[in-house]
Amino acid sequence: MLSVWYFGTPALTGLVKNQLKSPGEPIVGRASVIDGDTIEIHGQHIRFNGIDAPETDQTCLRKSGDTYLCGSEAAKFLDAFLAKSSPTTCNFVDWDQYDRYVGDCYRADGESVAVALVTAGHAVDWPRYSNGAYAKNQDQAWANQRGMWQGMFENPWDYRARKRVEKQKQTQTSPSSFSGQDSGNCNIKGNISVATGEKIFHVPGQEFYSQTQINTSKGERWFCSEADARAAGWRRARR
Repeated sequence: MLSVWYFGTPALTGLVKNQLKSPGEPIVGRASVIDGDTIEIHGQHIRFNGIDAPETDQTCLRKSGDTYLCGSEAAKFLDAFLAKSSPTTCNFVDWDQYDRYVGDCYRADGESVAVALVTAGHAVDWPRYSNGAYAKNQDQAWANQRGMWQGMFENPWDYRARKRVEKQKQTQTSPSSFSGQDSGNCNIKGNISVATGEKIFHVPGQEFYSQTQINTSKGERWFCSEADARAAGWRRARR
């Protein structure tokens, strides 16, 4: 089963690893919001430990049946919450598979960011990593029908899993999904970020591979191996 829906009842850029004085060193500073459960401080992406917020493009249903961008609402809530008491302090827990610093984060006034998000209904307790640490906060959000608990939603981890399966199926049924571009026998996509100009390559099976388009007139290109891509100045996409 890929997803569970709820209705009215609970169920490296900049600062990187080797630039920290120690792997478990806290990070303190003004936070920029990436999405509902990820921030950036001093160039380091930080993922909140033990909770999961809806993805930026994820939609939920209100009790009335209207669709809304619950992922966007989570990010807006987080931005407003952090702005009320800065700087933000994050204590190290682990590194995740995307090289993000996973931590427990607090505002300058000591308020827990994770507790605030879950209590407001903009994130859920993630038992896989939390051991139920935020279950009571989630129950409170459900009882008061706050945030996502006002209607129907899909657990963020199930949403991501479903999207990955959909992309894999799309790739399998569209073997020539290279937008008509001649890639020869090379299937590694060398993309250039419009926002930053950074050169990033995507390999088959990664999250954004199928939707990445290559425009050779802008300097983007195909590679036959990761070694070739790195030698040309591209870095591997983190997911």
